[in-house]
Amino acid sequence: MTWEVFLMEYAVMAPVAAGVTARPEWMAGFARHVEECGFDSIVAVEHTVVVNRYSSVYPYASSGKMELADDCDIPDPLDLLMFLAAHTSRVELATGVLVLPNHHPVVLAKRAATLDALSGGRLRLSVGVGWMREEIEACGAEFGTRGRRADEQIDVLRLLWTDRSPTGADHDGEFFTFRGAMTYPKPARPGGVPIHIGGHSRAAARRAGRRGDGLQPIGVDGERLRELLDLMRREAELAGRDPDALEVTLGHSVRAVTPEKAGALAAQGADRLVLQPSPSDDLSAVRDELSACAQRLGLAS
Repeated sequence: MTWEVFLMEYAVMAPVAAGVTARPEWMAGFARHVEECGFDSIVAVEHTVVVNRYSSVYPYASSGKMELADDCDIPDPLDLLMFLAAHTSRVELATGVLVLPNHHPVVLAKRAATLDALSGGRLRLSVGVGWMREEIEACGAEFGTRGRRADEQIDVLRLLWTDRSPTGADHDGEFFTFRGAMTYPKPARPGGVPIHIGGHSRAAARRAGRRGDGLQPIGVDGERLRELLDLMRREAELAGRDPDALEVTLGHSVRAVTPEKAGALAAQGADRLVLQPSPSDDLSAVRDELSACAQRLGLAS
């Protein structure tokens, strides 16, 4: 087949490493250009806090340290996406990833539903359990129970988004309990906001199969990726869910992606690529890079 036959969505990550994501004019111009180029979504990252001299191991770099400076501007992703929603009309708005243990699910359900309703159903949540113990503990959660907590949080989110009973929703769990909870507005879509599971562990793949709408194992390929996707699909079948309905999101760079590389990733199971722009604070240069990428991928009009 030709490379043009496969279906792929292309997301662009907000360039947090450039230190520009809290600059309103820069980000508004960036978001408008992402939309004009024909990309499908904008992705915002999260760290509620970065603890100075953390000892936790960052799993996505051989150094064990993330590339961001401890004092880098990292805006709250939902607040940033709400701001970007006001400057765009079509492009989807995604987290990538939201550190789920940092959030109380009742409050998160309200915030996400509000953003989804006011943006016309454009929100996608990619969530993870987090890797920085110091951050999670600073937010009040136990690091060792964050997996079980995340499962329950997802259940609470879906319950509060879909319940329309006149008496409200009840929940009795290990971490959260409430009675008669009624929260409005509901998300724009009847089933609620899509929840994708970020991470490259077997636990993440199982969670995606049993509770998620997809898996985002950025940085994984080859046999390891096949193992995770097979596990996700088996878990979906065991849970009585349709494995073919689950999406897979992988990563690449804006500068290096080509139709051939995207096609190869599609053959591995990818439905979406999150593209990382070069970490430049020169908006004109970033726009040029995005335009050239869109042209290569056949997105530009």
